[in-house]
Amino acid sequence: MTHSDILANHQAREDHNTHTASPRKRTLRIALAGQPNVGKSTVFNMLTGLNQHVGNWPGKTIEQKIGTIHLPDAEITLIDLPGTYSLTANSPEERIARDYIIREQPDVVIVIVNATALERNLYLVAELLQLPVPIVVGLNMLDVAEQNEMHIEPHVLEAALRIPVIPLVATRNQGVRELLDTARQIAEHPETFNPSRPAIRGPHSEVVHQVQTMIAPYVPPPYPEDWAAIKLMEGDSEVTEIIKAATPPEVWHQIDTILRAHEDAFLDIVGGRYAWVERMTRAAVIRPSKGPITLTDQIDRIATHPLWGLVVLSGVFGLIFWATYTIASPIQAWLDGELVQPLAMTAGAILAGAPAWITGLITKGLIGGVGTVLTFLPILIIFFAMLGLLEDIGYLARAAYVMDRFMHLMGLHGKSFLPLFLGFGCNVPAVMGTRIIEDPGTRLLTILLAPLVPCSARLAVIAFLAPAFFGRYAAIATWGLVTLNLIVLALLGVTLHHLGHVTSHSAFIMELPLYHVPNGRTIGMFVWHNTMAFIRKAGTIILVFSILIWLLSALPPGDVGQSVLARLGRALVPIGQLMGWNDWRLITALLSSFVAKENTIATLGILYHSASEGMDLAQRVATALTPASALAFLVVQMLFIPCVATMAVIRQETGSWKWSSISIALLLFIALVGGIITYQAAVLIGLGG
Repeated sequence: MTHSDILANHQAREDHNTHTASPRKRTLRIALAGQPNVGKSTVFNMLTGLNQHVGNWPGKTIEQKIGTIHLPDAEITLIDLPGTYSLTANSPEERIARDYIIREQPDVVIVIVNATALERNLYLVAELLQLPVPIVVGLNMLDVAEQNEMHIEPHVLEAALRIPVIPLVATRNQGVRELLDTARQIAEHPETFNPSRPAIRGPHSEVVHQVQTMIAPYVPPPYPEDWAAIKLMEGDSEVTEIIKAATPPEVWHQIDTILRAHEDAFLDIVGGRYAWVERMTRAAVIRPSKGPITLTDQIDRIATHPLWGLVVLSGVFGLIFWATYTIASPIQAWLDGELVQPLAMTAGAILAGAPAWITGLITKGLIGGVGTVLTFLPILIIFFAMLGLLEDIGYLARAAYVMDRFMHLMGLHGKSFLPLFLGFGCNVPAVMGTRIIEDPGTRLLTILLAPLVPCSARLAVIAFLAPAFFGRYAAIATWGLVTLNLIVLALLGVTLHHLGHVTSHSAFIMELPLYHVPNGRTIGMFVWHNTMAFIRKAGTIILVFSILIWLLSALPPGDVGQSVLARLGRALVPIGQLMGWNDWRLITALLSSFVAKENTIATLGILYHSASEGMDLAQRVATALTPASALAFLVVQMLFIPCVATMAVIRQETGSWKWSSISIALLLFIALVGGIITYQAAVLIGLGG
């Protein structure tokens, strides 16, 4: 199937739409492509607004965004393809992008390119031109290019490419509507698309043509013959498997002989693309002289310095930590005290004559579950606002660069540092923050490690109990517990990395974009979509599990000490005895922390029948434990399974119950082993058995 055949199919499909659909309403599919950090998401948000659907690509955990644009005479579906530097099938993002274009054949592809890095971005355009689809180029960040004394002539570039090139400043919504209108014109008249395509250098041009002739009868649709031949010569493993499976063995043997004889063909193929890029930009780009030092260079002398970069990073993340939790915590407490609790009390008053189990289900199960979701919102909103700001101005890439060398010890990249750091406040935004990590394996490992970062709720439990357990040594004990968690996190990361079952060994390609003024609308859309994603997906799971845990603690009706949860605690006493716990109430309190870590204190208060004053409860619990068993209890509390909200977002972000279950099982094992080792070691050094 050649490019002309594909364009004919486009025209036939357009004619079919014209006859079958309403004459006033056309339907078009437009794909949005581009490399990372080119403003593709900004263009997508500007065009679709709130008409977006976010999910995962079929069979993948990579995020899929689809938006709808409603026009008077057309309805356009916009598909945001994963950001990718090339289409060589070395990563899931590359496979998704090229497979969608080849198999789904959108009406047109809009390629967003960064004007400040035009040559690198046009390499992706060169590869896309070998696929069977019309292309429109959106030349974005022209304002940033001008600030750095780069002058680009869009009309000159358009004449060289023979492709529509639309100048954009997407953050200000400049040129976005014209980009869409131009894409519509090309989609409706694909026969006008006649671009300048890159050629293959040297004698390998004839070899590629020879291979194309040999595979032509066997290339399965919808793969283009010329593209398949080029990919075979490049050594593309996926295309090689497809063509080999479809070709008779005797023919494939001949093709394989040619490929082995010309293993250096990819040099001429890639070289031809770079030569094409150089020709396309020769007259269109005027660069500044080498002398002036840009503002980005001046800032990066400090921001990316091995020492001062860490100082700046500490200050920036200290500010994020303060803003996210110091500002959000009072709002969170206000929502709980002024909205959730009064609502539960009102519901309880209304249901005063109803059976106790119905009242408990509504007030503690339903309202308590919804309240959990609601009180997370201030933390999430401020976190996503700060994250969006850092990403929009260009600092996030610097933070990843500075921390990269340290994170590599665990098989992670620098970008993993930000979500792990934010786990000190709450593991929920920590897991959701892994969206900034492009590599799926690295992102998965970061998600698995995030619950080991001691969140504020865990620290609150420790701060409550440690003074009663250890008196004037409470501060030392707390510091040691936090340090223990971080050591376990590092050891687990190193272990999983070297086992090779989670992390990806692909190279970490990181771009340092130019600094630029943030855009409020872009940040606002980022906050809105990520917050709504949490409410829609994680909220439902939190609600279900909150009701489930309440049922376990409330059935059968009556004394909580006779509930299913309490019976489960009693059944686990033999395990608890390995850590010096002979009291089932401690295990029950740990199990109840699955809903929220603070539930440990609430459950201890119920089971120990203490007054509401904190130290009375803490002292009462302390009397049931020796120093060794108390220390083991706090170690297990710090290492225990994540709360239901964290588990919900792990399920959401991985798209699989498998990894949520693995996370729970892994942390259960680590907590149990950690508690046993701590207790036995404490007994050996004389802290009491």
